[in-house]
Amino acid sequence: MTATPSPTLPAELDPARGGDREVEVSVVVPVFDEEESIEQLHEAVTATCARIGRSYEIVVVDDGSRDGTYDVLSRLAATDRHLKVIQFGRNFGQTAAMSAGFDYARGAVIVPLDGDLQNDPDDIPVLLAKLDEGYDVVSGWRVGRQDTFLRRLPSRLANRLIGWVTGVHLHDYGCTLKAYRTPIVRHMHLYGEMHRFLPALAYLEGARVTELPVRHHPRRYGKSKYGLNRTFRVVLDLVTVKFLSSYGTKPSYIFGGSGVLLCLGGIAAGGRVLEQKFVDGVYAYRNPLILVAVFLFLLGFICILMGLLAELIVRTYHESQEKPIYRVRGALNVDGPAVADRR
Repeated sequence: MTATPSPTLPAELDPARGGDREVEVSVVVPVFDEEESIEQLHEAVTATCARIGRSYEIVVVDDGSRDGTYDVLSRLAATDRHLKVIQFGRNFGQTAAMSAGFDYARGAVIVPLDGDLQNDPDDIPVLLAKLDEGYDVVSGWRVGRQDTFLRRLPSRLANRLIGWVTGVHLHDYGCTLKAYRTPIVRHMHLYGEMHRFLPALAYLEGARVTELPVRHHPRRYGKSKYGLNRTFRVVLDLVTVKFLSSYGTKPSYIFGGSGVLLCLGGIAAGGRVLEQKFVDGVYAYRNPLILVAVFLFLLGFICILMGLLAELIVRTYHESQEKPIYRVRGALNVDGPAVADRR
């Protein structure tokens, strides 16, 4: 779902070519139908970044807006070279917009921000200062969240569920305002609603993650794009995250383990059928338990075969594309991996 760079893009927008000037901070803003708020947001982010004293850029991804959002952005970009605008052909969703923003960002640090003025740009320096303490990810925590109860309750339940499943306990996974060191998120491929799991995904790869309270303002324009239907998608994506984090490089453990248990269940049921035949005199063809035994054993055998097939797919994926199964934080007196050129 990541946007593909256009070959006609100028260098400052093309992630493959990069820009001429080094950028320290990239503020990434996914927007959808935010015509009324985007100008105020640009003004606030620009003022904050100017006070920080670091080179910056503002990367706004227009996720197929149907109003005049892109027209406003075009007018602002004509007078501000710090503003980079990416426009989608249609609405792909916040995760895709966030992923495109990460792809096109050139900064050493990436700070995503909502485009509805509910996040406060003045919290950006606080996140950056915390990041400078040695963390890789600083997640915002909307302590005084200005949303309705019907939005806060599912979010609170989701935060607890995500923390329980991933082992990364944060108060507010849904807060867009975060700060990432670019190498942490550059290689991540996001799908579904997985942008909210980024701190957990980063932690599972060895990143140092913390959180800080941030301000949250009531929505002044437009209406929320979130509904209860997103909750179900988040749950399904959470299952995917758990599977990838625990078994992404060893799928045979879960498929094979489940298959062995099912086979043992089938053998146990078959043993019970034999016991009933020789002890109780129940003929096998009259015993419905024999169907259970055959079904469990066959299902278990299929699961084991699926595990072997999954292992082949994973090994092909990593070896053919040279995808590493680890992430190196640092090295001493090492020029590079000895097998870097192996094909």
